[in-house]
Amino acid sequence: MTLRTLVSLPGRGMALLLCALLALAPPAGARELLNYQAIQKPDHGDGGMVVSQNQRASEIGAQVLRDGGNAVDAAVATAFALAVLLPRAGNIGGDGYMLLHLAGENRSVAIDYRSMAPAAATLERFIGADGRIDGETAGWKAAGVPGTVAGLALAHRQHGRLPWARLLQPAIELADKGVVLSRDEAFALDWGRQRLARSPAGAGVFLHADGSALRAGERLRQADLAWSLRLIARDGEDAFYRGPIAQRLVAAMQRHGGLIGSEDLAGYRAIEREPLRSTYRGREVVTMPPSSGGGASVLEMLNLLEHEDLAAQGPGSAAALHAMAEAIKLAWADRARHAGDPAFVSAPVRGLVCKAYADARWKLFSPDRALDATTLAAGDPMPYESPQTTHFSVVDADGNAVSNTFTLGSDFGAGVMAEGTGFLLGNLIGNFSLRAQLAARAEPGRVVANALLPGRRPVSSMSPTMVLRDGKVWLVTGSPGGNTIPGTVMQTIVDVVDFGMNIAEATHRPRIHQDMGSGMLQIEPGFSPDTLRLLRGLGHRIESDETIGSTQTLMVGDDGGAQGAADPRRPGAGSAAQ
Repeated sequence: MTLRTLVSLPGRGMALLLCALLALAPPAGARELLNYQAIQKPDHGDGGMVVSQNQRASEIGAQVLRDGGNAVDAAVATAFALAVLLPRAGNIGGDGYMLLHLAGENRSVAIDYRSMAPAAATLERFIGADGRIDGETAGWKAAGVPGTVAGLALAHRQHGRLPWARLLQPAIELADKGVVLSRDEAFALDWGRQRLARSPAGAGVFLHADGSALRAGERLRQADLAWSLRLIARDGEDAFYRGPIAQRLVAAMQRHGGLIGSEDLAGYRAIEREPLRSTYRGREVVTMPPSSGGGASVLEMLNLLEHEDLAAQGPGSAAALHAMAEAIKLAWADRARHAGDPAFVSAPVRGLVCKAYADARWKLFSPDRALDATTLAAGDPMPYESPQTTHFSVVDADGNAVSNTFTLGSDFGAGVMAEGTGFLLGNLIGNFSLRAQLAARAEPGRVVANALLPGRRPVSSMSPTMVLRDGKVWLVTGSPGGNTIPGTVMQTIVDVVDFGMNIAEATHRPRIHQDMGSGMLQIEPGFSPDTLRLLRGLGHRIESDETIGSTQTLMVGDDGGAQGAADPRRPGAGSAAQ
């Protein structure tokens, strides 16, 4: 019987037939498709799948899987495609983190390709005539040494399957031929036009001669970016860090007062690190270690929340939201105090993600009253020690997986482009704690874990994360959103594990974020007014502003198929199956 015949049956006949179909216990994927109780449903694929903030980029990654590539190959192709298709966040001039699960070796690997501060980057460079910090968020001085090309190259060199040049070819063609701008993409360019006007090269790509941004329906061509991508395809990361691209970048730095030199580029290395691990309700959670501070925060939040029966409290209940808000506060206070570049700071990371430490921290929790975020002190994890951004997720048919988050910092980064290179530079110097570092000069003995120093990597909230079940990848997720990232990832895991949501339901679920500076609990639309009244009664100060996060999530089924859910909070996202 066809689906057309099925839906044309009278109500009673259709119900009886559906009961009969469900009694046959179809595979998990089929059950999801026939689940008429769920309003939101994930996309399905029989093999691998890619989900990203841009549908075209996801399709490019999925085609790599069809051509015999593995999850790492698809991730590399997707990342370079996003560098063309999503100029406000996708990049080769910024940085990020990649988490990989290698099914054949039954192990996970973290690749840190965070930007580094140039040798000339000292605090004095960013103190203005008025004694205040200036120049760290936009312009030439704000750029750190980019890490994206090195990170993608390391992942491919160690774990890829298809030829490197093949993976860059789709991005080269997109940059060369151009892409027709959607309404969202044109809106983003218009919103960022003042930042994009900071360099003639960038303005020449994204703006008209009168300073207005390219409009919807117009074609964005990026010939200089295509030139850079061709060199990277031919010569690998050497072209970027030691070859013609590096020469053009350094020359622009010298012309415009930037800080990046040839030795900074030649000395940059992406680093393979051991991921952080913990468990949540019996499932293994794997995430990024420092220099990311976000991964440890995700694990600490989950460890704290294990003390509450969230499933009994129910999704969207005031009790569950109160517990999650308090967990965000406690983990964030610890991250702000302790997280830093492990090459410079001996952060007590193992203590932060220890279950016993969470036991001690949760004693501060009250079910009846909210903690004051603005005065909350960090805990002492030492006794527990043992020894604008975008995200995409990939799984392949063999069970390999990639969770990757990368960024330019702010939308369009520092807003500057070296002549002839075609890519924007990130403003990652602004991620150092420069104001705290300046204030610490008046307080002898005060340590700022995230202080700016030459060669140092700033702490990040980026938290690419996976959940494993019985040693196999089950959930792959991550999000952009700056300080909101760890809480967004935590809520995604809680929604799936505790509340039994499918990944599309978890993706569409309204979110919260606890802001530590203002003390406000930020909420998205969609929560019950009664719930908000109860939260206010617990002492939460509530505000609603922008959407929170933009997860790109995959789930691997027992049958080996994949489910994908692209977040609608940022238009243009989509999944593509192998």
